[in-house]
Amino acid sequence: GARETFESYYRKQRRKQARLVLQPPSNMHETLDGYRKYFNQIVGFFVVEDHILHTTQGLVNRTYLDELWEMALSKTIAALRTHSSYCSDPSLVLDLKNLIVLFADTLQGYGFPVNQLFDMLLEIQDQYSETLLKKWSGVFRNILDSDNYSPIPVSNEDVYKKIVGQFPFQDAELEKQPFPKKFPFSEFVPKVYNQIKEFIYACLKFSEDLHLSSTEVDDMIRKSTNLLLTRTLSNCLQNVIKRRNVGLTELVQIIINTTHLEKSCKFLEEFITNITNVLPETVHTTKLYGTTTFKDARHAAEEEIYTNLNQKIDQFLQLADYDWMALEPGSRASDYLVDLIGFLRSTFAVFTHLPGGVDVHSTMSGKVAQTACMSACKHLATSLLQLLLEAEVRQLSLGALQQFNLDVEECER
Repeated sequence: GARETFESYYRKQRRKQARLVLQPPSNMHETLDGYRKYFNQIVGFFVVEDHILHTTQGLVNRTYLDELWEMALSKTIAALRTHSSYCSDPSLVLDLKNLIVLFADTLQGYGFPVNQLFDMLLEIQDQYSETLLKKWSGVFRNILDSDNYSPIPVSNEDVYKKIVGQFPFQDAELEKQPFPKKFPFSEFVPKVYNQIKEFIYACLKFSEDLHLSSTEVDDMIRKSTNLLLTRTLSNCLQNVIKRRNVGLTELVQIIINTTHLEKSCKFLEEFITNITNVLPETVHTTKLYGTTTFKDARHAAEEEIYTNLNQKIDQFLQLADYDWMALEPGSRASDYLVDLIGFLRSTFAVFTHLPGGVDVHSTMSGKVAQTACMSACKHLATSLLQLLLEAEVRQLSLGALQQFNLDVEECER
């Protein structure tokens, strides 16, 4: 006969119990089981309340239940925001997402509104993207560090097909050549290309079951891939180029590699289109502008070549030892200059021995070689002129000038 007292007592006690259930364990973010237990408790609580709503009269009503759910929803979302932010393992974030989707779909089946949970999943998606970028940064670093920066040798048809299967490359000339032959690029090209595809798959996994339109999925994948290229891969490439001991052949190989990767970007565009069925021409799609990364890396490598060459020229010039008061010129060009020209000759031979470097003018390395040659000549000419006009040189004999002229003629020749 104390129905009202019992109803209010029941609701008060259940509110307290709800608060206990909604208190996440402190180490919840460490394992998937921690999250699973937490969600199961909450689902269990509301399934019981829903059952009581439908099987008793007036003990609980819809308003009471909706208020309770609203409180639970905000506490759950706050707990998930905090705990998911500690997670650095992309596969755990992915598993958590799948749990949240199950949790939301289950409660939606009981008539509870869950839109906020799906909104929160989009926040977790950004974080998932960050954990992926961190992971791939390590992947790219390993690939670039273990590369030998020399063209991939191919001994037979099987090896050739295997590489062409991994990386979209067609060259009628190379196909005609007998085995053994070489691809123009080194190992890191097919490896990096495949890792970009792996990353795209990993992004796609998160967007499944989120009730997103294909345009939204496409947009998300392209945005993440742009970040992967412009931020993660770009940093890794720049680090390799700026390394202290990076040699000329490696730099030239990087230029060739990035040219091939840039050409392959249209295949990456197609790859995303095939996955999402959204054509890149569609009004709202994000463009894959990250491909500029390869141009930037190439320019950086070229600059590094020119700088390296000029530094080497400076080292030779430090050995120049002119006797400005000499009565007679020597019989031939100065030793330091003969050595310098020998060094430049062997350096430019590197460019011409690269794959496809037979017709120097048409290849990538050929263009770089020409520019490097011009930059080296210009640097040498300016430096020689400075030697002659140095403030310490107060007097010049005709013999010294004739020796200097011999050297300039040697450079010209």
